[in-house]
Amino acid sequence: MIKVAIAGLGNCASMLVQGIEFYRSKGPDYTEGLITPRIGKYSVSDLEIVAAFDVSERKVGKDVSEAIFQEPNITRKIVEMRRKGVTVVAGPVLDGVAPHMVDTFRPVRVGTIEGVIRELKRTDAEVLVNLLPVGSEEATRAYAKASLEAGVAFVNAIPVFIASDPKGEYPKMFKEKKIPVAGDDIKGQIGATITHRTVTSLFRMRGVNVDETYQLNVGGNTDFLNMKTEERLVSKRISKTKAVTSTLEDPNIESEGRIRIGPSDFVPFLGNTKVAYIYVKGTGFAGAPVKVEMSLEVDDKANAAAVLVDVIRAVRLAIDRGMAGPLEQVSAFYFKHPPKQAPNDEEAQAWFRRFIEM
Repeated sequence: MIKVAIAGLGNCASMLVQGIEFYRSKGPDYTEGLITPRIGKYSVSDLEIVAAFDVSERKVGKDVSEAIFQEPNITRKIVEMRRKGVTVVAGPVLDGVAPHMVDTFRPVRVGTIEGVIRELKRTDAEVLVNLLPVGSEEATRAYAKASLEAGVAFVNAIPVFIASDPKGEYPKMFKEKKIPVAGDDIKGQIGATITHRTVTSLFRMRGVNVDETYQLNVGGNTDFLNMKTEERLVSKRISKTKAVTSTLEDPNIESEGRIRIGPSDFVPFLGNTKVAYIYVKGTGFAGAPVKVEMSLEVDDKANAAAVLVDVIRAVRLAIDRGMAGPLEQVSAFYFKHPPKQAPNDEEAQAWFRRFIEM
């Protein structure tokens, strides 16, 4: 059993919690839709939610099985949830709620990081998954420190740089505490960024120079509503942009403003459907133009949950092996801004396979 704690019970968490129950109900031989059916000795059914933290008055104090369906969550119901016996604990608000989201989230301001640490210790949690809203820089660092204090591995699914901290402070702390950390900013199973990387990698593989490119994303859940404030998108844009530029050979494409990637608008009727518009223009043989324009439509939360169940199991495998600090081989395949970027996704997958088999 892998004891999992979640910070932020939004739509992503709803699909993760339901998804674990869905695969458990289907039995051990059902692996349809999974990226990796088994990681070490662990299947998806081995995941168990033991602790959860949120700030919404609609969720705090409720059983997790009930809290994941509270407004403003809109994730579709895929399975009948049994009561988990896990009560949602109030976490610290800090910068986790943008000013324009106060009426939507209706935060209670009673939670403390000390309370989070106590709950992590009380439940013997092994892996803490950070699913706070984009832009929660201070709150994410607080949960990372709580993880360090409680001796719990940390999975950072959002674009705050913990595993890939450019100053090296968090990687050093996790290494010294002998705790693994994976991140940052999770990729979807078939998401906009990995699709964009595939196209630009194809251009490079076939000798076509990428002259300009963009990726514009729209959706209708609270993630996209939260991201309407540009100030909360600084790390998000860096994360998504670096994920694509790492596949390119032109060092000036970013500095010259020939690439633009990131959330674009909130379209309420789309719900949890995310639509990405991807454009890549390049120059091929003898200066011949090449242009790709495409759109991708996915269930944004199922896309994330498919990756999270792999990462959590990989982190537990790292715990079993006594590994500590940033898990580079796991992060390169599953995150947009890992500590070490792979040149392409085939190479990233090979790194991850080697990690499993080592």
